Amino acid sequence: MLTLSIERLTKQAFAPFGEVVETVGLTPLSINQGYARRFNDLARIDIAAEGGQINISWFVASVRPAPIAIRLMERHPLGSQMFMPLNGADWLVVVCTDPLAPSSYRAFAATGHQGVNYARNCWHHPLLALKDASPFLVVDRMADDGNLEEHWLDETMQLDLNRIPLS
Repeated sequence: MLTLSIERLTKQAFAPFGEVVETVGLTPLSINQGYARRFNDLARIDIAAEGGQINISWFVASVRPAPIAIRLMERHPLGSQMFMPLNGADWLVVVCTDPLAPSSYRAFAATGHQGVNYARNCWHHPLLALKDASPFLVVDRMADDGNLEEHWLDETMQLDLNRIPLS
């Protein structure tokens, strides 16, 4: 059994896997007569391959039992997939470049104000909420073409997260 350490989610650390979606350091546009701020160009949504269309979903995630066991990785070969928490609760992100290479796994602690946009073909674990009934806005590709590849880890590769970060 391998143990995976958790690091803070930053744009630089996550760059090999996609984009961090956040407004920190960005200058908003003032809109609606000054009653709203708009942050543009937060993520590159990649869905057009082979006739894909944009899909906007609402997920409601439950907390997994501790310690969190990493047993399944998935990827989407035809498009990106963006997750944005809607309740301000922290959550976890687990990615890898190769599900058969333990050294390629990374775990990130995302704040409740950070989303991620997994790049096309990025191996990632399904949603890991740290608070029950956590809502997420999801933007991804919709088409009937099997844009999901799963890899179940065998017993020699199963990973546990070493700790759950506190807010």
